[in-house]
Amino acid sequence: MLRAVAATGSFSAAARELGCTQPAVSQQMKALEASLGTPLLVRTGREMRLTQAGEALVRHAAGILAGLTAAEEEVAAIAGLRAGRVRLVSFPSGSSTLVPTALAALRDAHPGTRVSLEEAEPPRSVEMLREGDCDVALAFRYEGSAGAEEWDDLVVRPLLADRLVGLLPERHRLARAASLAIGELAEEPWIAGCPRCRGQLVEVCEAAGFTPRIDFATDDYPAVAGLVGAGLGVAVLPQLAVESVRPRGVRTVSLEPAVRREIVALTLPDLAQVPAVRATLDQLARAAAR
Repeated sequence: MLRAVAATGSFSAAARELGCTQPAVSQQMKALEASLGTPLLVRTGREMRLTQAGEALVRHAAGILAGLTAAEEEVAAIAGLRAGRVRLVSFPSGSSTLVPTALAALRDAHPGTRVSLEEAEPPRSVEMLREGDCDVALAFRYEGSAGAEEWDDLVVRPLLADRLVGLLPERHRLARAASLAIGELAEEPWIAGCPRCRGQLVEVCEAAGFTPRIDFATDDYPAVAGLVGAGLGVAVLPQLAVESVRPRGVRTVSLEPAVRREIVALTLPDLAQVPAVRATLDQLARAAAR
């Protein structure tokens, strides 16, 4: 409840989010403050603001809730309930390629395990994991990118290395090439993908000595492929994204030097030993291997 009040700014909004009444939230907050012996919230106008003590407790909330979830799930498994709940967050191309195979296998092996799926790109998906809003996050980062330590506090299950490929209209002069140096496309109009992929595209192009002229930018991979297929430009997408789209009127070309992104499944240390979470990680790894 404290996390919900901090996120929404009021008892009434937190009550709506949690599916309870406003008085219930107010009473619980008073009880929490009494048990700790210090105020956690102060009212400023129409909003509730965290005190310093409240901010400290909210910072620890994700770990506390993850620990409680881990305890409950482990006890349930030991008691023989053979049930579990996993909240999975994935980026779109992972949702359409790795996730269906993994979840189908998970249901066959553990029919009592329930999995919910929500889509978010990193770094938002990683933030959701740390905030306690999911149990497993499917994420990616590019080879050689800064911030390699960004997952140091998480359990990282490597899944696969996903190579970037060029997308060209099938009538393009270079569409039949076996491979291309990205510099050969320096004068072309570009269609860019998600913000993180867009940033990587600019970095790769600048390393090759040019700045791409981006005419269109969209988070929707089918839209990227459709724009390329219509002859409106060229693009670079991860292979996994291309496989999820099955584009028409488009040729894929290998790029040299190769650029890859590392795809991983992430969870919190306290959740890694929960049977349902561990089984989900295992099935994602098997799906990636296939």
